Order: sequence, then C-alpha cells, then structure tokens
Amino acid sequence: MALTAALILAITSFASCSKSSSADGSSQEASSIVASDIDMKIDASDLEVGYDESSACRITLDGTSASVSGDGAAWKDGVLTISKAGTYILSGKLTSGRVLVDAGKNDDVHIVLAGAEITSSDNTAMTVLQADKVSITLEENSVNKFTDGSEYKTSGDEANADACIFSKADLTINGSGSLEVNGNYKHGVLSKDDLVITGGKLTVTSKSTAVSGKDSVRISGGEFDISAGTNGIKSDNSEDSTKGFISITGGSFKIVSNNDAIEAQSVLKTDGGTFDITTGGGSKNASTKQDGKPNGDWQKNMNDGGGGMRGGRMKERMQGEDGMQQGGQMPDGQTPPDMQDKGGFGGKQMPGNAGDVQPAAAVNEQPVVTPTADSSSEESSTSAKALKAGSDLEITGGTFGIDSADDAVHSNGRVNITGGKLEISSGDDGIHADKDLIISGGEVNISKSYEGIEGMTATISGGTVNVTASDDGINCAGGSDTGSQDRAGRNEFASQEGVYLKITGGNVTVNSNGDGLDSNGDLLVEGGTTVVYGPTNSGNGALDYNGKATITGGSVIALGAVGMEQNFSEGSTQCSVLVDFDRTVDADTELTIKDSSGKTVFTAKNAKTWQGVVFSSADIKQGQTYTLTAGSSTKTVEVTSTVTGGSNGGQMGGRGGKMNQ
Repeated sequence: MALTAALILAITSFASCSKSSSADGSSQEASSIVASDIDMKIDASDLEVGYDESSACRITLDGTSASVSGDGAAWKDGVLTISKAGTYILSGKLTSGRVLVDAGKNDDVHIVLAGAEITSSDNTAMTVLQADKVSITLEENSVNKFTDGSEYKTSGDEANADACIFSKADLTINGSGSLEVNGNYKHGVLSKDDLVITGGKLTVTSKSTAVSGKDSVRISGGEFDISAGTNGIKSDNSEDSTKGFISITGGSFKIVSNNDAIEAQSVLKTDGGTFDITTGGGSKNASTKQDGKPNGDWQKNMNDGGGGMRGGRMKERMQGEDGMQQGGQMPDGQTPPDMQDKGGFGGKQMPGNAGDVQPAAAVNEQPVVTPTADSSSEESSTSAKALKAGSDLEITGGTFGIDSADDAVHSNGRVNITGGKLEISSGDDGIHADKDLIISGGEVNISKSYEGIEGMTATISGGTVNVTASDDGINCAGGSDTGSQDRAGRNEFASQEGVYLKITGGNVTVNSNGDGLDSNGDLLVEGGTTVVYGPTNSGNGALDYNGKATITGGSVIALGAVGMEQNFSEGSTQCSVLVDFDRTVDADTELTIKDSSGKTVFTAKNAKTWQGVVFSSADIKQGQTYTLTAGSSTKTVEVTSTVTGGSNGGQMGGRGGKMNQ
C-alpha cells in the first residue's frame, strides 16, 4: 500500500527510538562480566573496631604541633609520620599539619580517631604512602574533621596525591563515630586500591569525586551525606574487568552530585541500604529535550549563580517538582488512572493501584549545580546518572529515591533488578541497558522520564513496574545512544534481530506520550498483567513492534490514539481484540467491557483522551461477543479469530474484525 507524504512525515517524526551504547564520553564497549563473577565479600577484619589501648601509640594534636606517646609515630615540620604497623589513637586539633603513613609494604596500620580535627593548608589531611592496609576507626561518640588545602605543594612519591584522605594502600573506615571530610582541592576520600566502609557517619564535600576506590568500593553500613562537584561514589579500574566494582549491602545515603552519583567501571550491585540521590540539578534540568535531542543548555540551565561550592556545600537547593509537568505528561496533581478487574480475571484486582505512579522521593529538593568534567577520569564526562555501571548493574535490595538530570539507572551492559524499591524522576531514561534489561522482582515507580525503560532486550517476569514517560514507555531496540534522529530505532521499520520485549509476569502499568510498549523486534506476552495508557497523537501507538507480537498468556489492555495502532499478530494462542471508537473518547471517561452474559471483564479510566483499545486475557473467547461502553459511545465486537481487529502481521494499524454499532 502506498504511503502518503503526510503519513511518511508522521512515521519519520514519531517512530520508536532507543539506544544500545552510551552517549557520554566515558562509554566503552560493555564487558560480559556480571556480579556473580566477582568476589565482593567484606572480610571480618574490616568490621573489627576493637584494639588494645595498653599497646597503642597515643597522639595528641595541639594547634601546630603534636605530642606522641608510644612507638611508631613522630612529629616533624608539620607532619605526623606513622612508620610501622600498630594502633595509633589520635585526638585533639591540628590547625596546620597533616598525617603521613609510610610503613612497610606488609604492615597493617590501625588509626583510631577519638575526636581529631586536622586541617592542612597546602596538602592532604592524610596521605597513605605505603602499607598493606590502613584501617580508620571512628571511636564511638567521637566527632572528627579533616580538611585539605585548595592547592597542594607535593613532590616525589606524593606528587599524585589529590584527595583530602589519599591512600595508595587498601583503606577501611569503620566504627560508629562521625567524620567530616572537606575536599577543597579535588577528591574527598580516595584509595588507589580497595576502599571498604562498614560504619560511621561520613559527611563528604568535594570539588571533584567524593568517595573513590580504584579497584573497588565495598560498603556494608554507615550514614553518608555527600555533596560532590563531580561523582559521588566511584570505582574506575579499567585495566582488570574483575575490578572497578562497587558493592553496597547496607547504609543510608544522601548524595548530591554534579555528575554520576554512584559509578562503577565494571559491576555495580546493591543488596540493601536507603538512597536519596540528586544528580545534575535533578530531572528539572533534563539532559534530553522532549524531541529526543540532547539538551545543550542543561549544564547551564540553573538559577542565577550556577553551580559550584559555597561554604563547603553546594550553593543552594531548588524546590523539586511533584507530578509530571515536562513534555506534556500528566497534568499537575494527576496520576495514571486506576483500573480494576470486575470479574474477568478470576476476581483479582488488575494493576490499577500499580498504575498510580508516585513522585520520586528525592525530588523535594534539587541542588543548583552544573554537570562538569571530572579531570581525574581517563575520559572526561558530563554524565549525570544516578546509578551507572560499565558492564552489569544489579539491584537485589535497597530503597531508592532518585531525581536525576540524566538516566536514573544505566548500564553499558546488563541491568538486572530482582528486588528493592525505586522511586525515579529522570530527565532522560528511567532505566537503560545497552544490552539486556531484566526485572524479576521489586517495585519500580518511574514518575517522570523521557523514555521509561530501555534495553536491547527487556524481560519482565515479576515485581511491580509503573512507568510515566514523555516519549516511549518501554522501548527495545539496537543502535546508538544519541539524540533525535540518531537515537536507536528512529526511522527503523525492519525488525531488528535479537531485539525483543517479553512480559511473563508481574504487574506493568505504562503511561506514555509516545509508544506504550515498543519493540523494534518482537513483542512477547506470556503472563502478568499489563496496562497501557498510550499516546494521544496518531504518530504513535499503545503497542508498536516491527517483528511479531504474540500473546500466549497474561492480561493486557492498551488504550491510545488510532493511526499507528497495532494489535497482536498471528502466532498468538490467546485471543486479542482491537476496537476503534468512532470519535475520540474524553479524558477520565470510564471504559467498560462486558461479555454477552453481561459480565464485566475490563474497566479502565484513562486520564488522557483516546480512541482505540486492544485487550486480551484468558477470558476472551473466540465466537463470543463483547460490548464496549465509553460515555455515550458503544461498540460491539464479535471475536471471530484469535486476532480480531487491526493488523495481524506487524504492519501499521487498521480496522478489522466484525464490529457493529
């Protein structure tokens, strides 16, 4: 069938889009390594806070000097040098000076902070030059503070020191006291090896990255208040695929970062903890415009004064947005409508409540910051993602409130969500994987996004997933992670090999201005309950696919505009029906679908206008007649085949089946 010029234009403007490789400068070809390939355990010694006071060396800081009682430490010319294994108890205030650990390469050094305040005007507050491992214990009820200079005077083996607490050896922080770290030069706490944190209350403010372990960062507990000029928590070993990982199993985190909040070169895994994350000024400062183009002004689209630091903290905070205002999403105060089963699903409630997308927890305050390039990275990046991994990002537990200018959850390889709870407000994608995206449990609420969920493949087998998107809700495609016409899937009409969206379980609710469920390959529904509140414009469809769309189980109802609509295709074993009303149905008009006996099988109330609906469940039977009522409009449809109405082969929509007024 020939396409008119207007229809071709509509196709060009509204075709599905996705991405399979990252746009930011730090992107590399994703590795196949996953979390199970890496030993992320924390040793018992990292939890040990006890020590023998009788054998410990006591150090009392006093203004511009320090007194030492015991072996292994000496004060000279403003530097407290620890030179051998042992326990060292620090207390008092040092207004001009620093700590240097330069012990044997096999020595374990235990530093107990018992009310220590250290300020250096021209160097780090603490440098670990050599040791096997240094453990910093924050004594119970102690208050400690480290501050470095805004410029360093270093040379020799210390020439590359660039953090308030800088270590060339493995570094552990534990205990229950508090530690404030002010990184005025670049970083806050940095280890060139492994960094382990198992307790304490840490407040870190940094000009660049706040907390970093090159080989790994492992956190099992503690309270974190982080304000970062670039990254919040980072591990960046790119030379060994089994390193450069981050593991978080507990703790509470408040992270405000100009760039990525938590970034792992290889694997990022969370199995617990609570997170309040704001990146790049928040979703209000979106990195992606509503047409899919990169927002070139997002780095400077701030209140007067821009980003930067004041008094060691971010300049100021903006009041966040509640609700969906960007890109023609839900009007103020409205959420995707409820939908209940009135008997057609064995008396079980449909995912109406799951469709009530709540605002992300972290949007209550947004920092006025400017995403910047981190000069310590091998490649500069203006990425402002919340959770970011190079090869594998796994969420098995934890509670997340995310307000991000860029993707909220992003992996250059795989994303695997098996548990936890995520409240997401994003200026670009809610969840993005260059390769496979898997959700088998937990709760995902994306209240604001450009595209809600993206992957080359996406498989949902459990959990609760609620998506609100100004473009596509769930999108699967291969291609590049760039804007506008270059975004993956744009202008693609041929089926892409290896691309699919599969739903086998769980409760999925999508509210989108673009396509609802969009696959540049196949769309497979085998179980679960899926509700789509699709587009109001005819250039998009509630269901959109380029290959085959088969339904063999589960329940689906999808409402949206006509013009590009699609039904499921041949190969389905469960009946599906597409019905178009003669005119647009007003927003908030209840749709009721009843079988010939008068039994209600579906009800829906869409907060947006719509005209076409696709529905399917095990209760829809061939040879039966169903009556659809929306306000004063009524349609009756006889199910004459497994696929009734619309297209049967993945082409653009159309009307079919045997329908009567």
